[in-house]
Amino acid sequence: MNTVVSEPLAPGEQEADFSAVDKARVVEALARVLPAGALMYETEDLRPYECDGLSAYRQLPLVVALPTTEAQVVDVLRTCHEMGVPVVARGAGTGLSGGALPHAFGVLLSLARFTRILHMDPHARTAVVQPGVRNLAISEAAAAHGLYYAPDPSSQIACTIGGNVAENSGGVHCLKYGLTVHNVLRVRGVTVEGEVVEFGSHALDSPGYDLLALMTGSEGMLAVVTEVTVKLTPKPQLAQCVLAAFDDVIKAGDAVAAIIAAGIIPAGLEMMDQPATAAVEQFVHAGYPLDAKAILLCESDGTPEEVAEEIERVRVVLEASGATEIRVSHDEAERLRFWAGRKAAFPAAGRISPDYYCMDGTIPRKRLGEMLEAIQAMEGKYGLRCINVFHAGDGNLHPLILFDANVEGELERAEGFGAEILELSVALGGTITGEHGVGIEKINQMCSQFSRDELAAFFRVKAAFDPPGLLNPGKAIPTLNRCAEYGRMRVTNGHIPYPDIPRF
Repeated sequence: MNTVVSEPLAPGEQEADFSAVDKARVVEALARVLPAGALMYETEDLRPYECDGLSAYRQLPLVVALPTTEAQVVDVLRTCHEMGVPVVARGAGTGLSGGALPHAFGVLLSLARFTRILHMDPHARTAVVQPGVRNLAISEAAAAHGLYYAPDPSSQIACTIGGNVAENSGGVHCLKYGLTVHNVLRVRGVTVEGEVVEFGSHALDSPGYDLLALMTGSEGMLAVVTEVTVKLTPKPQLAQCVLAAFDDVIKAGDAVAAIIAAGIIPAGLEMMDQPATAAVEQFVHAGYPLDAKAILLCESDGTPEEVAEEIERVRVVLEASGATEIRVSHDEAERLRFWAGRKAAFPAAGRISPDYYCMDGTIPRKRLGEMLEAIQAMEGKYGLRCINVFHAGDGNLHPLILFDANVEGELERAEGFGAEILELSVALGGTITGEHGVGIEKINQMCSQFSRDELAAFFRVKAAFDPPGLLNPGKAIPTLNRCAEYGRMRVTNGHIPYPDIPRF
């Protein structure tokens, strides 16, 4: 095998050209380090891997590797490093930012066969799991010990813990219990050179720089995850959910800020606008008030006494904020029914529209109403509908832009709509992502949020872990040339149409 020596990229200046990669040589080399049935390279076998949950953007990989052991991951990465071949790690493919979009001249490294819960310690309240273990499976396994894994993305029945680490996923209960980064103690992974490394430890803290936090949310650009130690949380004795209706979205947004200002940190605090409640009510029949302009779901958990006190405090704030209706779940079935609608927002959107584009930005809580009014104005500007579901407690937005990819120009308008939402998020004092990551979806908006020097610093961190730039190249951090081009296109068109990414 001829070794290709790659020079590190000049930080932020250019993207590497991998077009000279030879597929036959890659297949031959990987076939020597993987068992039979663990390497796919025929077009029909590659098709299921052409995109993640952001299906508007698709690209067939050169090959797909399906290792079953960490040693095989090491061999794959060493081989790719020696040959100068890009590698994109993939979990369940439920991500919504194109973070697992394959590279046309690279290896798609699937961790789908890493599905074992290796160890569970109910006394230390930890579990050691492989990256392909589903989020919900951890809680199901821990239930016998009165424990669960707190981060609960809407895709938790399918998404994997490795993908959660890559994107720093959250969920409806992240306000009180935190994101993935707050619920992981240790990550074991493999660098692009094939070196096995560990970030964090089984202890509550570890010496040195906080590289565990750096690894969490790094979108597969620094190392490939092979093992994760997660924290487990005791199940609360009781949980109740308050459903509050409002006749005005501004009032609902102000109520969210008022609850937090009152010193109340609910287990969950979610907001849906009227179009969203109408869509999900047809789907799950949760009993939502369809005449409300917005509804809030506010959950309290703990001991019965704690819950009763917090629910009463929440009720007082909601009444003062102008709620037109307040309901408190009477039993577990009703609580789950309240949440069923929120959890089903994405599939409900799929029932009423041929396609939808899920955005993910974060703004200060007090600006929620302002953002909703702006989105309503954008609907007219772009000629598209948008239904809105928010992790309101931490200001994380998930507008669902409805469109039909078969209608000429609608995808481009949806992209422009989404770009404007993200850039308004920055203008309102927020960020372009909360939990979905940057991937390819928001890479241009990174140019709006960060300066040239900040982007160059990001590239230097990337180069410290991956000097040749082989792990998930072209994602998350835009080159400075891209930012210059995006700036020109914003002036000309008002948004960027992603001319260099294949769309279907």
